[in-house]
Amino acid sequence: MSDTVDDVDLPYEAGASQQEKVQALEDRLEILERQNEEMRDKLLDANAENNKYQQKLERLTHENKKLKQSPLFVATVQELTDEGVVIKQHGNNQEALTEVTDEMRTDLEPDDRVAVNNSLSVVKALDDETDVRARVMQVDQSPDITYQDIGGVDEQMEEVRETVEMPIENPGMFDEVGINPPSGVLLHGPPGTGKTMLAKAVANQTDATFIKMAGVFIDEIDAIASKRTESKTSGDAEVQRTMMQLLSEMDGFEDRGQISIIAATNRFDMLDRAILRPGRFDRLIEVPKPELEGRKIIFEIHTRDMNVADDVDYAGLAETVENASGADIKATCTEAGMYAIRDDRTEVRMEDFESAWEKIQQSETPADAEVSKTFA
Repeated sequence: MSDTVDDVDLPYEAGASQQEKVQALEDRLEILERQNEEMRDKLLDANAENNKYQQKLERLTHENKKLKQSPLFVATVQELTDEGVVIKQHGNNQEALTEVTDEMRTDLEPDDRVAVNNSLSVVKALDDETDVRARVMQVDQSPDITYQDIGGVDEQMEEVRETVEMPIENPGMFDEVGINPPSGVLLHGPPGTGKTMLAKAVANQTDATFIKMAGVFIDEIDAIASKRTESKTSGDAEVQRTMMQLLSEMDGFEDRGQISIIAATNRFDMLDRAILRPGRFDRLIEVPKPELEGRKIIFEIHTRDMNVADDVDYAGLAETVENASGADIKATCTEAGMYAIRDDRTEVRMEDFESAWEKIQQSETPADAEVSKTFA
């Protein structure tokens, strides 16, 4: 029960004058009004905090509801028939005849992407622009790498050109001879030897589009085509499913036309033998570390735009960097330039290259050393 006026302590003594009583009451009223204002502010803050938590509760409730729903799977429409729609589910590559509403059927065409539920009924059509398969592709229009930018692999370069350029530029020659062009090229060898540069140079020479990781150039193919094992872990199983899909896609090319498949790997020993059989990669080209003359040419390539002193001996440098890859030599040239900049010079000297090579060797990680042993 609320206090009555008689129960409230008065802020003045009983014998106080009228003026003292009024002043005391005014002081008390001011204090009460200030306290009331503070309480109103706290109430507003509490309401705002309550609204924030209410919104968070609604969001979490909505997310919880979504998580409890059955997931949808992505599939591609293969064919529209009187009985329904033939779809191919992504991932397991299985085909199925499924149901679709008459309204949705009018909007579907072969190759459209759709979402299906556990019973494989089509729930909704998906926008082609959201195709997740496109996200793993890195498309480079007109690569600026040329054959003149690559040194020490003349023999391998010629093999790649025969395999990729000739079917594109002179397909009639293969018809006249009566043979099919090689179905694919696999470049293998140590890291930094120019495998990716070779693929880009071919695309440049043939005015082709260089599509990395999707149908034309597959870099680090050992990541998805390693030897099959008895391991039952989900990661290994996923890699093996991916490899089986890759094999299926390669075998499924009826006529590649102007499409050439080039792949590269640093770990040839880890590849599954199935990926190497004829009809998939007909040409296996080893790209080794460059020999003495190749190393000299690579030094000349990477220093042609540098201000190099007359005392720089490329032949001597080639002998010094005995076990270097093309990438190592490029890094050495860049580091040599940095030595000149640190000394406030615009000319790069022989001693800069020698110091740079020492630094490159010291920066080699244990993992790099282990990979180098693999190719020794």
